[in-house]
Amino acid sequence: MSGPLEGVKVIELAGIGPGPYACMLLADMGADVLRLERGDAEAKRDESWDLLNRSRYSVALDLKSDAGRALVLELCEQADVLVEGFRPGVTERLGLGPKDVWKRNARLVYGRMTGYGQQGALSQRAGHDINYIAVSGALWPVGRARERPVPPLNLVGDFGGGSLFLALGVVAALVHARESGEGQVVDAAMVDGSASLLSMTHSFLNAGYWHEERGVNILDTGAHFYEVYETADERYVAVGAIEPKFYAELLSGLGLDAATLPAQMDREHWPEMKERLTGIFKQKSRDEWTKVFEDLDACVTPVLSPSEAATHPYNVERAVFSTKGAVQPSPAPRFSKTPSAIRMTPHTPGSGTSEGLASWGISAERLETMKAAGAFG
Repeated sequence: MSGPLEGVKVIELAGIGPGPYACMLLADMGADVLRLERGDAEAKRDESWDLLNRSRYSVALDLKSDAGRALVLELCEQADVLVEGFRPGVTERLGLGPKDVWKRNARLVYGRMTGYGQQGALSQRAGHDINYIAVSGALWPVGRARERPVPPLNLVGDFGGGSLFLALGVVAALVHARESGEGQVVDAAMVDGSASLLSMTHSFLNAGYWHEERGVNILDTGAHFYEVYETADERYVAVGAIEPKFYAELLSGLGLDAATLPAQMDREHWPEMKERLTGIFKQKSRDEWTKVFEDLDACVTPVLSPSEAATHPYNVERAVFSTKGAVQPSPAPRFSKTPSAIRMTPHTPGSGTSEGLASWGISAERLETMKAAGAFG
């Protein structure tokens, strides 16, 4: 084991999406995470397809049984963190809410992952990433001029506004708990997090630099120098030549003379310039354009598919992806003294029950007793 979070013990009451990803990050960084979920305690340890569940044991547990809930409270006595992603009030009704676990361990950090947060008129409403970023204002700006907003996968709500804020909040609360001896609730809501991601956009809006009409601003495909262009082979290149020195290199690579063109920031001419660049980029293949800009600092790159990205020379050199077993992104960020690592591949739900609980001090005899009591379902 290694990683900056080595020695930190985390209980994960399994959910979907953002909660598991946050726990994956903590586990990759060295935290000892037990994923408690519905499963078969006797299941074979076959590899699972779900990469979000890597780096930790999957323990079968039935939270509807008295024995299952009692085991969670017992584990909380030695845990530093508990993470849950149910609707507000569910763990309280199970007897596993913050006040319940703090009776066993006052230092425990209680991480809560929801869409709308713990309080408010929408807190009990169902939703998904697309709903949360719609409410926060993060969905509206994404899209082209005179077209509908485009959902940016589930990157902005689930993972950017949810998982990353939860993981950051948990680590910050851990620092406080170690200094004060007091745990606290980390209320990570995807509406809150995705709204926070818009901080720069709000700055531009407040200053009058940004218009709420889609596709007319520098960063939303309004500008010809920040756009995705199709190439002759029906692939794409990404252009992000915002600064004047990069823009000059872009024009050079395209064979254009700046003296004969409108000023870069003349918005009135952006549409015609985009049309002109569209025609030029269609004259060569993506890889030909990649070669043209290989030695030019013009912020021009090929648009790679996820499978292509795993074999791109730069990503291979830097080991951005792990190719041991299933191809998957390597742990991030990187630490110079306490490197993160993929601790183990994800496995069948429940298949780590014996090993996982044993690593937390639960004996084989206790395991059998709890099994007979229905703790594992």
